[in-house]
Amino acid sequence: MCAQLSSLGHAAGAGGKDASETMSSFAQHVYALLDRTEYRRCESGEDFENIYRLRYNSYRMNDLVPENASRQVHDEFDELPNCHTFGIYIEGRLVSTMRLHNVSADSATSPALSVYKDLLMPRLAAGEVFIDPSRFAVDAEWSRLYPQIPYVTLRLAGMACFHFGAPYCISMIREDHAAFYKRIYRARPIGDARPYAGVINCFALLYQADVLAIKNETYARFPFFRSTPMEQRMLFDTPGAGELAPLTILPTAKYFREAA
Repeated sequence: MCAQLSSLGHAAGAGGKDASETMSSFAQHVYALLDRTEYRRCESGEDFENIYRLRYNSYRMNDLVPENASRQVHDEFDELPNCHTFGIYIEGRLVSTMRLHNVSADSATSPALSVYKDLLMPRLAAGEVFIDPSRFAVDAEWSRLYPQIPYVTLRLAGMACFHFGAPYCISMIREDHAAFYKRIYRARPIGDARPYAGVINCFALLYQADVLAIKNETYARFPFFRSTPMEQRMLFDTPGAGELAPLTILPTAKYFREAA
């Protein structure tokens, strides 16, 4: 997740105040945005092109990738069978994107693993499982209107951990964004700063969030991260033979809010 937008800083400020003072109001704003949000699994060439262009525009604004004629950002990790790429849409407009790799000894390939192989391969060999989020990008115009977009987007990473039974979310994070992940996800550094291929002017720091261990705490602080097993299956399961993947998936956090 080394290449991310400065809009994350606005979100960190919004969510970083004392929870007893601001969380109710902030959560309401996130819920309101979720009511207008659709998640889409990236399945077609057109979907991928739109996402690659959003990445490019986002990263160019922060001088994280060089100019290229295609005005797209993609790499070999997009093609892996353990990769899940999503677009987040508000009122039909693509506003953000994220990809997730489900990493295990049987699927031992991901961006973080390519940089921190020496640290992560022994853990995979011991049977651990990770979710590796990367290529988080946000539309600059929409991020100014809705600083809650990073929460709506990062909600996917937690759902992936729960669905795949992965205790840990392993992220390559820019140093100036580390405070956000420490505060929101109790993330802690587990790797030194290293360069990440394809991103300029940026060194990755490897962080780990023990997602399953802090599940209840996270739900208490940020109830909009809740989701139903059905939402998780629609997002991450491979359709059976003859079945079509859902075109859009609606967030289910509101059902927990309404039941409370």
